[in-house]
Amino acid sequence: MSNVEIIERKLDTKPETAEKVVVGLSGGVDSSVAAALLHRAGYDVTGLTLWLMRGKGQCCSEGMVDAARLCEELGIHHEIVDSREVFEQSIINYLVTGYAAGYTPLPCSRCNKAVKFAPMMTYAREKLGINKIATGHYAKLNFNPESGRYELRRAVDDTKDQSYFLYEVGQEELSCCLFPLGNTTKVETRKIAAEFGLATAEKPESMDLCLVEANGSMKAFLDKYLTPVKGKIVDTHGNVLGEHDGTYHYTIGQRKGLGVAAATPLYVVALDPIKNEVVLGDRTEAHDQECMINQVNWVSLAPTDLPFQAEVQVRYRTTPAPATIIPLEGDRARIVFDEPQFSIAPGQAAVFYRDDLLLGGGLIESKQ
Repeated sequence: MSNVEIIERKLDTKPETAEKVVVGLSGGVDSSVAAALLHRAGYDVTGLTLWLMRGKGQCCSEGMVDAARLCEELGIHHEIVDSREVFEQSIINYLVTGYAAGYTPLPCSRCNKAVKFAPMMTYAREKLGINKIATGHYAKLNFNPESGRYELRRAVDDTKDQSYFLYEVGQEELSCCLFPLGNTTKVETRKIAAEFGLATAEKPESMDLCLVEANGSMKAFLDKYLTPVKGKIVDTHGNVLGEHDGTYHYTIGQRKGLGVAAATPLYVVALDPIKNEVVLGDRTEAHDQECMINQVNWVSLAPTDLPFQAEVQVRYRTTPAPATIIPLEGDRARIVFDEPQFSIAPGQAAVFYRDDLLLGGGLIESKQ
């Protein structure tokens, strides 16, 4: 049995009489295989590429060319939507404003919410008359009839799981979604692409944020919008340790590239753009037991005002840690970890899980 046939058996959904679906195509191998699998399974597939910016890499003008080539290979229709303006407003301005204010913004989850899923759903419905959308994200989705909610779960490949970046996607968008790669490993995805003979089969994987790929580094990107202002690097007692060239060049938890010599390793523990200071401390000072979050989005768990326990992940590559989530008025919550956590950074997401089930999440506004 081929890899394609094996994965076909793992698909969570089967089409009903050539059901139509719009697949978001970035030009990479993951979205290519998602489209190919759905096409092979009997769906009537339309490819949709969002043009986010000029340059190299997926999500850029280079990615559009690869996406168009894929649609030609599969014999499916391809649509391109100029989304550069909404990307500028929702992501670039969001990043620049956040870094200037001393935060470490998380653009990928915001992009999924504001630039990709909701606009894709609207375009598919209003322009194409199609009610299903799909992407190459590594995540699983199911509907729970008891709760009446669509539930997001981690992908089987824990090294590629992208559910963390999907916590902001709403129930309406999830009700339209398919994630064909949720039961697939990255190794299997590459093999499937090769079996299909897709041109993207050997395409290098995107290793960084699209803006970093397009600009060379996050520093280079931010320097296009913000003017570096020299200031002090201090320790937690206010002692001057050195000089920086802009607080936005640093992130909470950073250890390398600080430009400060010390007998023991130092980490960025705070950023103060008002005083124009970068604050360093030892590893114990880089730990916090609590944080406040806002803009909470409830995913698999219905909104609640009662405290509950879960495992909370504060960065994409960190291990979820046991904590108590205490909902507050509005869309805010307080998170109290069982043990202090390293590198809690305002601007990043705190996403709560129960085993592989994504309950919800919010943006870290402060640590305590």
